[in-house]
This record gives sequence, structure tokens and C-alpha cells, in this order.
Amino acid sequence: MKAKSSRRRSFLRGLSQAGVALGLTHLLPLRSLKTVAQTAAAKIAGKEKLIVRSARPEDLETPVELFNSWITPNDTFYVRHHGYAPETVADWKLTVEGEVAKPMSFSLDDLKKLPKATVTVTLECAGNGRAFMDPPVAGVQWEKGAVGTAQWGGVKLADVLKAAGVKPTGKFVYLNGADVSVGKMPDFVRQVPMEKAMNPDTVLAYEMNGEPLPKLHGAPLRAVVPGWEGAYAVKWLNQITVSDKESDSFWVKTAYRFPTKRVAPGAAVDAKDMAPVAGLVVKSLISAPTDGTTAKVGSAVRVSGFAWAGEANITKVDISLDNGQTWQAAKLGKDQAKYSWRQFEFEWKPSEIGSFLVMARATDDKGRMQPVAARWNPSGYLYNVIDRVRVNVEA
Repeated sequence: MKAKSSRRRSFLRGLSQAGVALGLTHLLPLRSLKTVAQTAAAKIAGKEKLIVRSARPEDLETPVELFNSWITPNDTFYVRHHGYAPETVADWKLTVEGEVAKPMSFSLDDLKKLPKATVTVTLECAGNGRAFMDPPVAGVQWEKGAVGTAQWGGVKLADVLKAAGVKPTGKFVYLNGADVSVGKMPDFVRQVPMEKAMNPDTVLAYEMNGEPLPKLHGAPLRAVVPGWEGAYAVKWLNQITVSDKESDSFWVKTAYRFPTKRVAPGAAVDAKDMAPVAGLVVKSLISAPTDGTTAKVGSAVRVSGFAWAGEANITKVDISLDNGQTWQAAKLGKDQAKYSWRQFEFEWKPSEIGSFLVMARATDDKGRMQPVAARWNPSGYLYNVIDRVRVNVEA
């Protein structure tokens, strides 16, 4: 058994090295590979503080200790790419077509003539936390940092659709960007139901935190679909299609789907038992102290982090210092917005030496509470187990 385990580790090590060489780290399946891209010495300009999960296409994760403000700065905001960023967007236009009365084309200046809309939204990759799934699953091995909150400035998607005149037959909105597919992968197209597309908070953003949208975040234009998983926030957006039927895109029909019923870990799931991932689940992360921190008896330890719940609102965050036997309420921060996370703080003064598991559990206004175990699924989506870090207390 020992030899078999050793052979498996050697195989995975070789696979990981091959993946780095080929730029395929975003496809490597196992948690044991999670540090591969970090040690590949790749650094992305403007994102030097981030963990490189894949250098090309860029998949960059925010280290949890950098989460120390309600708004995530642009240079520490995570990056998720399904294809390569376009070489140039010099001749960029946004087209609106399909089930509309008047197909249209917009330049960026045209869009800026429409009423401006700004929303503060927490974006999170559906696969954030995938590295902790057991048994492991394929995909980018995100740990905790594929999440961030920004103020997105742009125009309402509803205003653009109304300008084109959506026909009564229009039921779905397809979003397509100018990114270049990897190899033979299908074009990255996402679909939003008309009701969500017409929501006044769904925007087409050309600004991020008061600055022009950076290229790595989709400049000149990206969608922001608040409260829903981050893949709906299509980057380099240049085509909107209104349709009377659901898209047959791989990224709608096959990818980003979640079991409609609970399944045994590691089990295969029939396609008919899967539905599109949409809204985010209730979740929290502890950003301080970091895992493995050493503290002194009697000295104050500030436990802090963030909690979010997609389209719902966080109502409380509880902290446990005794492996979940008892819980105490943390203080929630004053900064809040409809689709954004809440900061939380809790002061702890250890009274004895030992190794303590500090746990955070969030609850939202829909009554949802973080679970003690993950709901396993073949793609590793929506991991939201109670967060925990270990703190060692010395005399």
C-alpha cells in the first residue's frame, strides 16, 4: 500500500511538472498540485502579490492575508480567464442582435452617453475552494482567494437592451467576449435569463473602483451579474444576443452545472440531474490570523475576515474556539451593500497554552448557514464549509 501511495505521488509530481511546462495548470485535477504554479516563478505584471494558479491563461488567486479592506484593490483582485486575453481592442464595438427590434452597435463613447450605474458587488469564482474537495476534482485548484469586492461603474444592461427593443419572444441573453479559446475549447459564451438581465443592478462595467477597467479584468467592457457566480461576469464583452431559446454553448449545456440532488462523493452524475449554477451560497473566510499563527497567553488576538451570500444578506457571523462546541457572535462591519460581503471582527484573549482551531460560521437572511461538510459535486463548485485556522498559544 505504501509503495502504491509513493508511486501515485511520483505520478502526480510528474503530471504537475508537465502541466506547468505546457501551461495547463488550470486543468490539473488534484489538490496535491495546488502549489505547482506558485513555485513556477511566474509573476504577472500588476498582479505580483497574487498566487499564480495558471500563467496563461491567467488564473490568479488572492492570498487571504491581503483581504483587509471592504473594497478589494485592483492590484490584489483575483483573476479567472477561460481563454486568452485579446491582443488588441482598438476597433472594439458592442453589438446587440437576435430577438430585438433594432440590432445595434455601440462604441465605448456611445455607452458612456447612457445614464451611469454603479454597483458594489462581491465576485466569486464558482470553483473557489475546489482544492479542499474530497475526493479531488478537476479544475483550477483554488483555495480561498478566488473572491473579491469592487465598485463597478458602467451602464445598466437593461438600458442597452431597451435601446435595441427586446421582442416579446426574447427570453435569454447570451454574453460573448473577445477572448481567444484555448486549443479546441469552445467559445466562452454565457447565458442570463431575461429577468436577471433586466434587473437594474446588472451592469456592463467600464470602470473598476473608480478607474478604467484593467485589461486583466476585461477592458474595455465586462458584464457584472450581481449575486451570481463569477463566470457570468463575461470579460472583453463585445456581443450580446437575445434569444427565444437556451444557448447550446458548452459553457451553458455542459459546464457550470450543479447536481439537483445530493450525490455520494466521487459518484458520476447524469446530465439530466444537473442544473446551471447561478446564485452564490453563504460563506465566510478568516483573513487574520493566518493558519499556523503563534500567539501568547493573555495577549489579544484579532480574528477578522469577510462573509457573503450572493443575493442574500449576511445577518451574523459566529466564532468558535473549541472545535465547534460553543459559538460566540462576531461584530459585523459598518460597510455593506446589497450584493457585497460584510467584514467581521472578534477579539480573543487566550487564557491557556495549547493549539486552538478558530472557526467562523456565517448565516444569511434566508436562514442559510455554513455547513460542517462540503456538498461534493463533480466540478467542485460552491464549496462553503465553515472556515477554520489553527492558532498555537504559548506562554
